[in-house]
Amino acid sequence: MKKKKIDFESEGWAGTNRFSAAGLLETFFQFHDLATAKNLLSEMMAYSRKEKILRKENPSEVFHFYLALRSLVRAGYRLQGKARKPKFQAFAEPVAVSGLMLGSLSEGEYRNPFLVFQKTFREFALQDFDRFLSEITCFSLGTFRTGPERDTVTPFLHLNKILDAAQLIVERAAMVSDDEK
Repeated sequence: MKKKKIDFESEGWAGTNRFSAAGLLETFFQFHDLATAKNLLSEMMAYSRKEKILRKENPSEVFHFYLALRSLVRAGYRLQGKARKPKFQAFAEPVAVSGLMLGSLSEGEYRNPFLVFQKTFREFALQDFDRFLSEITCFSLGTFRTGPERDTVTPFLHLNKILDAAQLIVERAAMVSDDEK
């Protein structure tokens, strides 16, 4: 039986559609640093409930970010089963943890960031995240009297954890490749 390939749909924001899931995470953080990404996501959430337009002078920034987040979620979906692969097992090794390093992650998730993807996609399907991202993008770029009707807080919290976990994976992959050199 053939495995289903997930299209990361990264051509619109990264210029190419040929990425591994881990490579796409690295490309995402070349375009957006973690603090900026979390800030823009928070602004999108806030403006989806207001009758104002986010980044009125340049709304294409928001749409570009939406495309990048959508690809990031797809890459996370693909990575959820990778924790058991030998290449990625080095990430789960014990790491000294301080409270500031955790971000939105639990200690277990910090030690093994793939748990974030497993927990998230146990609760939500890819289509749920597509709907969530579409709604907050649409509502943050328009002047609507009402905001999204669905629960947006839970997917927002999971997306923040995905961003933290993705950043950790990129950092640890760089450390592993430096050690191999």
